[in-house]
Amino acid sequence: MAKITVNGEVQEVQPGLSLTELIKQNNVEQPEMVSVQVNDDFVDRTEWDALEIKEGDVVDFLYFMGGGRLSEE
Repeated sequence: MAKITVNGEVQEVQPGLSLTELIKQNNVEQPEMVSVQVNDDFVDRTEWDALEIKEGDVVDFLYFMGGGRLSEE
């Protein structure tokens, strides 16, 4: 097993697990809306199937929320 950190939590995963498989294992809600960083680098969605997670990797699932300011009228 390989120890990695996902969103600040240590996990053990099978070596060679793809990023796509990791997303499924973590039950990421709305994977089509998530951005992923591995070791502080953003990973393009087209690379998720090919990227293998390795011992010591730090993975963050990021959701960018839109918003605005309430105008005071």
